[in-house]
Amino acid sequence: MERDDVQDLVRPFSADYRRYAADESRWEGYAEHIAFPRDEAEVLRVLELCASRNEAVTVQGALTGITGGAVPQGGCILNLSRLNRIYDIRVHPDSRQVSVRVQPGVLLRDLQFTLQQAAREAVENTASPGGQRGGDIGRVFFPPDPTESSASLGGMIACNSSGAISFRYGPVRRYVVALRVGLVDGRILELRRDRERAVGRRFRLRASDGSVLEGDLPAYRYPRVKSAAGYFIEDDMDLLDLFVGSEGTLGIVLDAELKLIPVPPVRWGILAFLPAEGDAVALVEGLRPLKSAGLAALEFFGPNALRLLKDARARLPFLAELPELKKTWEAALYLEIHAATEDQAMDLLERIVDLLEEAGVTEEDTWSAEDRKQMGRMKELRHAVPELVNMQLETLKRSAGAITKLGTDMAVPDGRLSDAMDLYREGITAESLEAVSFGHIGDGHVHVNILAHDQDEYLRARRMYLQWARRIVAWGGTVSAEHGIGKLKVELLRIMYGDKGVAEMFELKRAFDPDLRLGRGTLFGRPSAARSGDAR
Repeated sequence: MERDDVQDLVRPFSADYRRYAADESRWEGYAEHIAFPRDEAEVLRVLELCASRNEAVTVQGALTGITGGAVPQGGCILNLSRLNRIYDIRVHPDSRQVSVRVQPGVLLRDLQFTLQQAAREAVENTASPGGQRGGDIGRVFFPPDPTESSASLGGMIACNSSGAISFRYGPVRRYVVALRVGLVDGRILELRRDRERAVGRRFRLRASDGSVLEGDLPAYRYPRVKSAAGYFIEDDMDLLDLFVGSEGTLGIVLDAELKLIPVPPVRWGILAFLPAEGDAVALVEGLRPLKSAGLAALEFFGPNALRLLKDARARLPFLAELPELKKTWEAALYLEIHAATEDQAMDLLERIVDLLEEAGVTEEDTWSAEDRKQMGRMKELRHAVPELVNMQLETLKRSAGAITKLGTDMAVPDGRLSDAMDLYREGITAESLEAVSFGHIGDGHVHVNILAHDQDEYLRARRMYLQWARRIVAWGGTVSAEHGIGKLKVELLRIMYGDKGVAEMFELKRAFDPDLRLGRGTLFGRPSAARSGDAR
């Protein structure tokens, strides 16, 4: 590609591209240039041009994030949406592990469709005369299931995304087999799980040009709960994991190999309604141990989440197909069973029913789903709540001006769930605020979305939010379990790791990005602020 072609690829940023200045947080940034490369070679040429200008680079996928990580703060936007090829699905001959190789711009829903199509083709091939056995590849899936199926796989890797069934299956990190990573200066790293490892807290990686990157990993202790806050660090770690959850600040995912696992033949859903939030929290303690028996999801809906669904019944057609929500229901738990056989599923269901009955939940207080259509409705129901919250926040923002979303993404260890729920409820009551609570309660990870009606409420809510973060961290929890820090939650990273931990993280970034041009503002705030301990 000649220089004129590169100049054409890297276009001046204008009003025509304004939608690329913000993510789902609705927080808007700015840029001087934007590029939509179509392959790895074009990515590298864009990086070369940006290096010659000493220009910052912000990597984007599908812009479904809610913490501003892909929102530019000057420089060039590197949008990877056109790197959207699914290369192949393969079975490794030794381990029989199934994996798929993808480019970073592939959307989750497109991967899901491709896997479903492969399953149908496998069945057809097996059934045809002389057909080959296709089951090894056909009946597999990629477990991470964030609310936004329009998320890009590169973005999901960057944030170590998760979803409802991550209660059983874990986040994206567990499924990343290999990465091809571009550094901001154009060098390439080839990383494969179990191949490149740290020695204690010391790392050493060889780039494509033969150069070596080496240094010390941060000394902080990464939380032992579901977390997406800062760089994942542990002794003798797999160095591939540095880049999973690094939020586009260390390198650019150019290519990924992802592990796929067998689809559970039996999948059932149960929605159990309870008269009070406290009843739901108490029930969770008994349900959690059933994860090993096949409980795949354990989700929570608080009182105001159910009210939003009631109020939206006339607007959302799928809700009209479901029974009406009773006034006596003040909380709900969604449970999903995954099993190899119906007998196994029935055994687990009986154990769940026993716990529900002990909690006073009758058959009339439950909805069930046993087929694909019913399970789809349950998924729509779960996903409707955050969408309805965002719609309400948009309305409030129009009337109250510069209010941004205040939603917790914190998680606590198992023994602290009740304490955390009390902390949230008591704070909201004391400050006379409105909030909608829902989320992944099985992981101790409940989203509390505070609906501030004016600037005074917003400022009071923000002070309370920071107090919550300090308490959660003191309990051994995390300030972000799935959405990451981005640019909007930088203050929380310092609460979690302290000035020393953030400084060590910053030095790790400098090993891969000495000029601090990649993902400027993400994790650390302004570059000068990160060094001075005044990140905002």
